[in-house]
Amino acid sequence: MAGEPEYGAAVSESRRPLLPGPAAPLVLGAAVSVQFGSAVAALVFPAAGPSGVVALRLTFAAVILLALLRPTLRGRTRRDWVLVVAFGLAMVAMNSLLYHAIDRIPLGPAVTLEVLGPLTLYVALGRRLRNLLWAVLALAGVAALGGGSVAGLDPVGVLLALGAATAWAAYIAVGARVARAFTGAQGLALALAVGAVVAVPLGLVSTGSALLDPRVLALGAAVALLSSVVPYSLEMAAMRRVTAGNFAVMMSLYPVIAALAGWLVLGQRLGWLELLGIGLVAVATAGATSGARPVTPRPAEDGDQAPPTAAG
Repeated sequence: MAGEPEYGAAVSESRRPLLPGPAAPLVLGAAVSVQFGSAVAALVFPAAGPSGVVALRLTFAAVILLALLRPTLRGRTRRDWVLVVAFGLAMVAMNSLLYHAIDRIPLGPAVTLEVLGPLTLYVALGRRLRNLLWAVLALAGVAALGGGSVAGLDPVGVLLALGAATAWAAYIAVGARVARAFTGAQGLALALAVGAVVAVPLGLVSTGSALLDPRVLALGAAVALLSSVVPYSLEMAAMRRVTAGNFAVMMSLYPVIAALAGWLVLGQRLGWLELLGIGLVAVATAGATSGARPVTPRPAEDGDQAPPTAAG
C-alpha cells in the first residue's frame, strides 16, 4: 500500500489490529463496558471487599481469555515475559489501589486523581507545550465532573488514588508494548493470569470463604467480563492504532462516560459544571489526538507465532 514503510509487507499477521476501526470508538466501547461492570461490582463489594473483587475479576478474566485464545508459550523471548509480568502487576496495582481508594473517598475525586497518571504520561511522552495545554484542559474537565477540590478528604484515600494513577500510567506504557509484541490479545491473557496469581492470595486473606460463595462467584464472573475481558481487549486493539501518549489522554473519556451513564441510567442530574467538564474533556481529547499518526507495527522477529485458528 502506498505510503507504508518498505518492510510493511513483511509484518507478521500477529501484528494486525485485533479489531478493525479507529482507536476512539474502541476506547468509548471499553469505557461503556467498564461502567456496566462497575454497577455489577457494587453488588459484590459488601460481600467480597476491594481485594476480593479484584481477585475474582482478574481470575475469571484470565480463565475466559486463556480458554478462548489458548496463547502460545513457546518461542517467546525473555523481553516478552518481562513485559507480561510487568503488565499483570500493573493491572493488579491499578485495580486494587483504586478500589481501596473509593472505599475511603468519593468516586469523583478518586477518578480525578487517578486520571493524573495517564495525563502526566501524555505530557512526558509529548514533551511539547501543546501536550501540556491539552492535558491541563482534560484535567480541568475531569475535575469539574469529579467535584473539584480534594481538600478535606481522607489522606490515605488520596494517596491510594495517586498510587492508582501511577499504576494506570504503567498499564498504558507497558500495555502499548505488549499489544505490539503478542498476537491479538494473547499477551493480555497471559498478563491476566499473572495478575490472578498475585491477587487471589490477597483476596482470600482479606475475604476468606465468602469469596467462594456461589452468588459472589457468579457476580465476579460478570464483573470480569464487563470490567476486564471486554474493555481490556478493546484497549489493546486501540493501543495498536495510536501512540501511548495519545492513548493516555483518551483515558480522560472514562469519567465522561460515567457521568453520562449516571444521567441516562440512574437519572442523576447533570448541572452546568458537569456539562462544562464533558465539553472540556471532549475538546482536549479531540485536540490531543487530531493529526496523530497510527503506530507502525514492528517487523516480525524470529520466534513470533502465527495466531492459532481458535483465536481468530
